[in-house]
Amino acid sequence: MIVTRSPLRISLGGGGTDLPSYYREHTGFVMAAAIDKYVYITLHETFEQELIVKYSKTELVRSIDEVQHPIVREALRLVNLEAPHLEIVSMSDIPAGTGLGSSGSFTVALLRALHAWNKSIVRLQELAEQACHIEIDLLGEPVGKQDQYIATFGGITCFDFQPDGGVRVSPLKLDPETLLNLEDNLLLFFTGFTRSASQILQEQDARTRQGDRGMVEHLHVVKQLGLESKEALEQGDLRRFAALMHRHWEHKKERSGAMTNSRIDAYYELARRHGALGGKLIGAGGGGFLMFYTEDKTRLRRALREAGLREVRLRFDFGGTAVLVQS
Repeated sequence: MIVTRSPLRISLGGGGTDLPSYYREHTGFVMAAAIDKYVYITLHETFEQELIVKYSKTELVRSIDEVQHPIVREALRLVNLEAPHLEIVSMSDIPAGTGLGSSGSFTVALLRALHAWNKSIVRLQELAEQACHIEIDLLGEPVGKQDQYIATFGGITCFDFQPDGGVRVSPLKLDPETLLNLEDNLLLFFTGFTRSASQILQEQDARTRQGDRGMVEHLHVVKQLGLESKEALEQGDLRRFAALMHRHWEHKKERSGAMTNSRIDAYYELARRHGALGGKLIGAGGGGFLMFYTEDKTRLRRALREAGLREVRLRFDFGGTAVLVQS
């Protein structure tokens, strides 16, 4: 039996500049943090000659080509795994469609498990690139690379996405006190909406590929705000970081009409009136989790709880993808 896990993530700056349609021309920058919420993959040898895949559905097939789950099918092909006696089970601490990078985390955890099953050693950079290759190149999903990379490396990490496709990985240089305060003062609340990011990302991707000046300029600003957020955190200026997060959210709403809705806007304004110094919707938009930075946690928690939002407590994960059981 093999059990692996990969962390979910929150984006702290630069989100959207990790799509190939942008970084191939302009170089992308994203700062992300892995959190202590995970996607788990279990591999188990079956007695019968069959391939069982369990996620929100259950598949029972005889060959890899029959697998309907596209990521599972392409991952099995990529690692060249002989799989007639295998059960693959996935579980997650947080549902998909909530903006925390679950698809990338799933792909990384699955690949890590399959490589462990094959008893093959794979470098972290290669593992992240394989996950990107499956989602972006093989399946043609309009996604970026930050989810796969932060799920692999963990920590609070900066990624520079180069025009040639290379990715430069560098941990954020945080003072220990700043790190503790950031972790304590970031609060995460579920809006009640789940959604697929594809529609919003497809619009961004198509407009960027077409050279839409407005979209490209928008992403330039997002990247600059991300770089300024990195500087603020490394200087220990958390209030400036919060203010930049607020500016980012105000700017991000202009990217697409589907980015927010009246209820999300009302929740955001409520949070601002009750101690949130900055905040934003995590992920591509349209639903999922609102994240806020506050120095008055009790007041903010009470206000949003009374409004019906559910908080998910978070801590940072510094381990990245991991094999938990190998027997």
